[in-house]
Amino acid sequence: MPETLTATLTQTERRVERPRPWNVVLLDDDDHSYDYVIRMIQELFGHPVERAYQIAKTVDGEGRAVCMTTHRELAELKQEQIHSFAADPLVASSRGPMSAVIEPADFGDDDEPDE
Repeated sequence: MPETLTATLTQTERRVERPRPWNVVLLDDDDHSYDYVIRMIQELFGHPVERAYQIAKTVDGEGRAVCMTTHRELAELKQEQIHSFAADPLVASSRGPMSAVIEPADFGDDDEPDE
């Protein structure tokens, strides 16, 4: 009869190091309309219109809004895409894209995202 081997992992062996999560943060300005922000958020992040509207409302009211929490490389790409999105054709004073920053996500003591 063949022998069955059983392996038991210790607590430290089970721990998998995850990359640090980063927020893509959209910054407010007066040169872009809600329509522009909603369209950009839908195109770049794939959020449904309701979520895109909530982000637009937050950035307008609070001056900034998190669009996505992800690993650093994707956060950098999304920031670059925001900076490349173009001016808002609906606002005469709009001369270019919106601004965005990336920052480490802070999830409190457990250091784990809620999503």
